[in-house]
Amino acid sequence: MANKFVLVINSGSSSLKFAVIDTISGEAVLSGLGECFGLEDSRMSWKYQGEKKEVAITDEGNHHQAAISMLVDLVNELGLTENIVSVGHRVVHGGETFTKSVLITEQTIKDIEAVQDLAPLHNPANLLGIRAALEAFPSLPQVAVFDTAFHQTMPAKAFTGGIAHELYEKYAIRRYGFHGTSHFYVSREAAKMLDKPIDKASFISVHLGNGASVCVIKDGQSVDTSMGFTPLAGLMMGTRSGDLDPGVIEFLLKKGWTQDEVFDTLNKKSGFLGVSGLTSDARGILDAMEEGHEGATLAFEVFTYRVAKFISSYMVCLDSLDGIIFTGGIGENSLPIRSKILGYLKLLGYKEDKAANEAARFGASGIITEDGGPIAMVIPTNEELVIAQDAVSLI
Repeated sequence: MANKFVLVINSGSSSLKFAVIDTISGEAVLSGLGECFGLEDSRMSWKYQGEKKEVAITDEGNHHQAAISMLVDLVNELGLTENIVSVGHRVVHGGETFTKSVLITEQTIKDIEAVQDLAPLHNPANLLGIRAALEAFPSLPQVAVFDTAFHQTMPAKAFTGGIAHELYEKYAIRRYGFHGTSHFYVSREAAKMLDKPIDKASFISVHLGNGASVCVIKDGQSVDTSMGFTPLAGLMMGTRSGDLDPGVIEFLLKKGWTQDEVFDTLNKKSGFLGVSGLTSDARGILDAMEEGHEGATLAFEVFTYRVAKFISSYMVCLDSLDGIIFTGGIGENSLPIRSKILGYLKLLGYKEDKAANEAARFGASGIITEDGGPIAMVIPTNEELVIAQDAVSLI
């Protein structure tokens, strides 16, 4: 019997992750990443049958569209197309319209378009992937998996804003949360690592990448998370400000800024990029720190301090805590950032195991704190596998 694969497309704000997942073994037959979109070193890399390749994305136009076109050509060239039974897509924001994964129809696309203002950096990019895949594979069932779905278990005290309730009733303004597939996956893997049933396990999951969020998982369910109505809330990120006094918006508008200028700055010119005045990439921040760049050093300090504050504040959500989970591109790989965050948590008993922390990078998982104390661990995320599993279950 021929193998059955799911093509998973995870089209983000500045990257495009993709994988062809074997639905029986769960293994990635092909995996790859387009990254640094919008920068001069935009590139696409992939791994197939143990061999790695990388090419530059030279298209000066839309790097998302260029990467998707390259992906379609690659899948065809490798002869994988005939074994693909479905295409699964990550979609960031489902509003209150989508509380679970769905098959993609014309109505699904319209409904995603209707809420794309809630995730201005992501939903349009997600739709690019959907439209390109529908054109490339018109006969295949395609599935949308929403980052917001995992957080639908949050209690009202967590998702309700401190504003007039009529704004929720009329416009559904509330905390939604994002990175749901990542937080879902790593919490299940962490429970396995500790040999504990997920419905009796509680974690604080810390997804750090170009987008970043913290999620409290109690008895396997999301009960609070740092991102809010849009992905702009919570932690400082690559280009996003994170939490900000809304009075700043009023102040800038009165200074003559347009609404578009304000939110373009908060979404695309803040975070690592804005504070450092240098780059949105954490690797560039760390490199510049070593050279004594003051802006990069300040961005590092602001970022790690805010992550630690969120982790410690989320202790109030839980009766017990089995572990802190670091994941995402930065969380999985950045030794200095993890080390600094754990240092801030020393009053809570967290003690870094320096050797273990250094070992748990570049795809390796593990506990990174000393034996006998509170646990922090690294779990590489696998959003693609979650998306593939949902796609299979729906078809």
